[in-house]
Amino acid sequence: MAAQYNEIQELLRKRADLHARLNLMPYDGTPEIKERGDGKYLYIRKRVAGKQTSTYVGAYTDDLYNLLLRNAREAREIHKELRRIEKQLAAAGYSEDELSPDVITNIEFARANMKMNIYDQAVLEGVATSFPQTEEIIENGKVTGMTAADVQKILNLKHAWEFILDRDVVASRSDYYMLSHIARLVNEGFFAEGGRIRGVPVTIGGSSYLPPLPDELDVKSRIREITEETDEPINIAIRLCLYCMKTQVFLDGNKRASVIFANHYLIAHGGGFLVIPEKEVPQFKRLLVKYYEGEDISVIASFMKDRCWKTVQSE
Repeated sequence: MAAQYNEIQELLRKRADLHARLNLMPYDGTPEIKERGDGKYLYIRKRVAGKQTSTYVGAYTDDLYNLLLRNAREAREIHKELRRIEKQLAAAGYSEDELSPDVITNIEFARANMKMNIYDQAVLEGVATSFPQTEEIIENGKVTGMTAADVQKILNLKHAWEFILDRDVVASRSDYYMLSHIARLVNEGFFAEGGRIRGVPVTIGGSSYLPPLPDELDVKSRIREITEETDEPINIAIRLCLYCMKTQVFLDGNKRASVIFANHYLIAHGGGFLVIPEKEVPQFKRLLVKYYEGEDISVIASFMKDRCWKTVQSE
């Protein structure tokens, strides 16, 4: 039974990841060229609710046409893989579980605030971006005036948020495997195995704290202990976030992965979302260093609960 449950959870993670990849595509459909007068123009043809639609993309260029062709090919492969996963889930006896109205509301709340959350996370990571630039990247996948690495980080954050807001993923456990998958998404394009547990020493800038090498069994056990504690969801989410940050489970992307992992737990429990606002980043970093170096967790936890927690009721 445990093996079958794990198989289903892995299939659901793959399905959610594929849906997130589809959401990342700026264009989803079959490209077509229309001629008007002396000009050629590109459109995307797609069937929506049983009707054929045609959406204008832009004036014809070889680069844009090739991009649309690549997107169409990739989308076909993703849809093919999704159909295969659906068959495997059916064969494993999986049936959809209904989420509570409260959890659904929290998913919608987090999704409505996703652009700002991604911007705030990018600022925390030192990405040189403005909110309009972040919004442009999220909507169109590119922007001028930013490095390719910074653009990739923002796209990866979008991918990871899309992943945890998938209903199947929300219904899954907040465990080590969920954390690892999130880390792989935020490190995509930077490390071949971005979700693999760290196997080399690291240092933390501005701090004397030297995190020991993490042990996979210990990390799994500690995450399970935290999630099984009897406490308010926000308190558990904050402890998950801070534990994963201080442990430095992965070679890079630990703050990004930790925040999104904590949000997976919090949203799944109808508790709103947790993000460090731009104006709070300097103070958060100071408190984080103190926490790394031995200050009691209650200090930074209180700060996060007061300044970084948003709920539907607080809006």
